[in-house]
Amino acid sequence: MKMDKSDSWFDLKIPEKWDKITVDQLFRQVWAAPKKMIHQFRMEKSVRVNGENARWERPLQTGDFLQIALFQEEDYGVLPDAIEIDVLYEDEHLLVVNKPAGMETHPNEPGQSHTLANAVAYHLKQKGEQRRVRHIHRLDKDTTGAVLFAKHAFSHAILDRMLNERDIKRTYLALVQGILKNRSGVIDQPIGRDRHHPTRRRVSKTGQNAVTHYKLVKTFPAKNLSMIECTLDTGRTHQIRVHLSSIGHPLAGDVLYGGKPIFKRQALHARKLTFTHPFTGKKLECIAPFLDEPPIFL
Repeated sequence: MKMDKSDSWFDLKIPEKWDKITVDQLFRQVWAAPKKMIHQFRMEKSVRVNGENARWERPLQTGDFLQIALFQEEDYGVLPDAIEIDVLYEDEHLLVVNKPAGMETHPNEPGQSHTLANAVAYHLKQKGEQRRVRHIHRLDKDTTGAVLFAKHAFSHAILDRMLNERDIKRTYLALVQGILKNRSGVIDQPIGRDRHHPTRRRVSKTGQNAVTHYKLVKTFPAKNLSMIECTLDTGRTHQIRVHLSSIGHPLAGDVLYGGKPIFKRQALHARKLTFTHPFTGKKLECIAPFLDEPPIFL
């Protein structure tokens, strides 16, 4: 699938697999774009086929050139902050960054700086790309690893939908207290707020549905620790931390949920993001190197 970027227009050569589908079907069925966004594209004549305004009900043909006006300049939405970031993958539609410990994913109040979003804004500014910073998911302040950002509103809508439909797989590594008896398992317990603590969550019958899959990677009997791999069906706040604590294996260093303070932070790292690029169809696998000095994960 051939792509190109010309000023504000994104150029895409129609592949054989999209032959005979209409522009309307491409946006509604293939990309599952929001109805309001499709309406905006149509009203603003933001879609062209072979250089002419798109006829939305006309079938496309292999080799046609589709153009979408995607790359307008926008306010960053956050203050650019001159912080170096570890970019794992980047193109004109999306960005994957390796978040260090001790940094929020995004500001929680107006004017806040020194978050990953502020650093991404500075990165885009240095590249001459004036784009709004749009995170697709987030990590806790002291969790490290891969975070996905969209570079324009259309990719944001598609990636957000893919995340909700579990088409974006997030794989975490964690060090937990104790030696796991089962080599794998599923924790399917709803999570809600803890009324007795401002930030803590807990397993609650009235909470939101939450499902965590885990698999044992390695044990450290001398330290009474286990390394496990986790994948999520849902994305609740503190989900892995709450779920593993609920089965008697809190994260090492996670004192909020019963872990021992053997590290300066909870031993949790978003190791890998795997998904299919919404425009190229290419399978992407972004692996985040460990950042701790001294290292937590060996």
